[in-house]
Amino acid sequence: MDSSAFSDLEVMTESTMKWLSNFALDLGLTRFPEHLHTFLSSLFFFLAIHQAFAPLMSTWLSCSFRKMNRRARNNWSIHVVSQVHALIIVPLSLRALNSPALDKDRVSGWDDDKSGLLQAIASAYFVWDTIDAIINYTDFGFIVHGLACSLIYLLSFKPFLSYYAARCLLWESSTIFLNIHWFLDKTDRTGSTFQLINGILLLVTFFGMRLVYGAYVSYNFFFTLYDVRDKVSPVYLLIYGVGNIVLQGLNVYWFMKMISALQKRFSPNSSVDRKATQVNRKLDAKKE
Repeated sequence: MDSSAFSDLEVMTESTMKWLSNFALDLGLTRFPEHLHTFLSSLFFFLAIHQAFAPLMSTWLSCSFRKMNRRARNNWSIHVVSQVHALIIVPLSLRALNSPALDKDRVSGWDDDKSGLLQAIASAYFVWDTIDAIINYTDFGFIVHGLACSLIYLLSFKPFLSYYAARCLLWESSTIFLNIHWFLDKTDRTGSTFQLINGILLLVTFFGMRLVYGAYVSYNFFFTLYDVRDKVSPVYLLIYGVGNIVLQGLNVYWFMKMISALQKRFSPNSSVDRKATQVNRKLDAKKE
């Protein structure tokens, strides 16, 4: 590529960045332009893991992956991205909990170092997650979850409720164990001792962080929304209020599904279920 092509690309990039920044400012997202680079680089980072790194490494490291059909491989890569995001976002969320600026003002407080980085990465992930949930449709709940999270974390660049953003993102701690549980299923370790231990940790973290702690955060969250109901756009109140209810409802729904799934895996007939799973995997491999 010659210098003129590089120059044209640079101009196009600068033009796009300027347009996105102005669009964000038009929406009132005053803190977004300074974190646009982080958002876009994170979005491409998650896309690269999904489309290139996860398939390449999984093909090299896992015979289970090599036997899967195209749809199953895509689902595997989705879980890899999810795990990477969770391992990044949970430590950043813990770091943001200790922020005097956010503690001082739970509505419009802002910590450029902690809030900006955290919300830019989380927003990028949920935008990627929403796009994938639409393109590779499996469950409408995943689309609803992605859309709700994308709106909530992008609009928080107003700034708005960044104090709660850090706390709600701690829910992703249960995702770490959920992904491990899924990978154990796909690598013929269903019903193993490792999966039992991980399953217990999954239920404990999911129940503790998403249902118990999540209910506590939501309780304070709605009181904060109520206090500023006359100062904030009804659109914000609707998105954040309904979004929080939807996400908490999905947490309860998914928790019940997890309990049911674990009961099946460790029931007396689990050995029969494992054989059936192995047969299905062989059939999937033949379809490939």
